[in-house]
Amino acid sequence: MFLHFFWVPANADETVKSVATVDENSAQWQQTLSAAKGHSVYFYAWGGSKAVNEYLRWATREIAQQYRIKLIHVKVTDPSEPVSRLKAENGRASAIDLMWVNGENFAYLKQQGFLLGNLWSAIPNTAFLAVHSLPITVDFGESMDGFEVPWGIGQFNLIAENEVFQPPQVSAQSLLEIAKKQPKTVTYPRPPEFHGTTFLKQLLVDLTNADSRLYQLATEQAQEQLLPVLWQFLDQLHPHLWQQGKAFPSSAAEQLLLYQQKILSMAVSFNPNQWLKEKSTQQISESSVRRYFTDGAITNSHNLAIPKSAPSSNAAKVVINFMLSEKAQQEKFTGVWGDPPVITSLLDEKATMPAHPELHSSWHVIIEDAWQQRYGG
Repeated sequence: MFLHFFWVPANADETVKSVATVDENSAQWQQTLSAAKGHSVYFYAWGGSKAVNEYLRWATREIAQQYRIKLIHVKVTDPSEPVSRLKAENGRASAIDLMWVNGENFAYLKQQGFLLGNLWSAIPNTAFLAVHSLPITVDFGESMDGFEVPWGIGQFNLIAENEVFQPPQVSAQSLLEIAKKQPKTVTYPRPPEFHGTTFLKQLLVDLTNADSRLYQLATEQAQEQLLPVLWQFLDQLHPHLWQQGKAFPSSAAEQLLLYQQKILSMAVSFNPNQWLKEKSTQQISESSVRRYFTDGAITNSHNLAIPKSAPSSNAAKVVINFMLSEKAQQEKFTGVWGDPPVITSLLDEKATMPAHPELHSSWHVIIEDAWQQRYGG
């Protein structure tokens, strides 16, 4: 099933309020700004993208200048790292003030009561989130309920050589045929790296005709009936992959490097505009194209959350508010990152692909663990 976004056209200087929230001129928000001054915000976020890191350096300068807040990017290699830290801290004053989160990590943190609530009503710029146009109120089947705030949209896609991946859409079967014709040039990041896990999800959606049980809590019966078709397919695919499927890139960044070196015919991305950014800086060949799976690109929001035990929660709220401003969202989209905006005034239908909803978060770990047992050795 395709998830077609309903886009609300708006000029950059028009604002469409979507949720009831505190006003920027209110005494409540002015108190938040005052309490935030002089604080440092330790932002635990994935550090595996040069473009994201460069954007955050820009944001750090802007936030320091405007609000006298020091944003410190604590780079993590896996999104589960801050989750493990919060679990170990067990409610004590946290080392984390702000975190980049979604999916099964958000579901766990919300269920365990580790997150600060009521963010949407406490942060002024959440009023302009495109909640009627984008799938940004539910995270992998889990309602956000004010415990996290959307920051951007991710859509799984392939960056590929046009000559090899000619049709604009890819299926499991067409991928297998390409791998057979172009042996050792196709691969995917090793799960649990999230690009690799999402690649497996895209295959599972295709191979099961988007079975409705994939979007519900994964029962034992559903696993027994749906997962074998994925393993049967991978058993056919792996012998034709780079390294014959006995080794995999550790990350999307490593796979992109192999693509740049023309060792591979494809790379993977969650940024629907990365291929254009890479071409504009001549990091990839001019013949590179963007491809997505026939059922639509698995689409989710990536979000910002504040631990309940964060020492600088007021400053973290100010950082989130800045990240949702038109200036910050515009720079995120048109600058080096190219990440699509989530506020109504900046929506651009051309920036995205036909979308497919995320699987229920319970499938994420199940797929990773089962893959590890079968292929991880």
